Amino acid sequence: MKVHRQKTAAHSPWTTTERIKMLLWELCWTFLCSWTPKPLNPWRLIWLKIFGAKIYGYPFVHQRARIKIPWNLILHDRACLSDRTNAYSLGLIELHEHATAAQEAYLCTGTHAFNEPAKNLITAPIVIGAHAFIGARAFVMPGVAVGEYAIVGACSVVTRSVAAKTTVAGNPARPLGEHKVLRKLLHYEA
Repeated sequence: MKVHRQKTAAHSPWTTTERIKMLLWELCWTFLCSWTPKPLNPWRLIWLKIFGAKIYGYPFVHQRARIKIPWNLILHDRACLSDRTNAYSLGLIELHEHATAAQEAYLCTGTHAFNEPAKNLITAPIVIGAHAFIGARAFVMPGVAVGEYAIVGACSVVTRSVAAKTTVAGNPARPLGEHKVLRKLLHYEA
């Protein structure tokens, strides 16, 4: 967790250079990527790399995905940011191999210190484990880790880390238990 010091709530926690880079990124994504068809994923990955995203293997980023700060994004092989997924990467967001954030999922790495007059920005990383699935319109809060093969139900609000091979749902998201189908697929059950 990182607390960004601000003079007042009206002051940006970002330097002028960082704000210029963010503006350039938004212009780049809008004019060079957001209109591209799905098969042009390699083109979008090139621009993400140019702006500092760490890309391993061949992830997929939908043209309508929203990424706030690409240099805070790590995508591994076959990770997926789906249609209108919002990676609000004020802090680090990492999706491991085959992890999926479904349509309109919101991965939010920032909140505020509401007990301070300046309401300083607080950022904490979000890590989505290998083969995990974040359901449509789910909201993942700062500092949350979603374990390998975990499933977050649609429209869930995830305020705490999710153990591997666990399904959570609701607001706030609560464990529903290990998924039986997954255990069979992975030969955990006889």
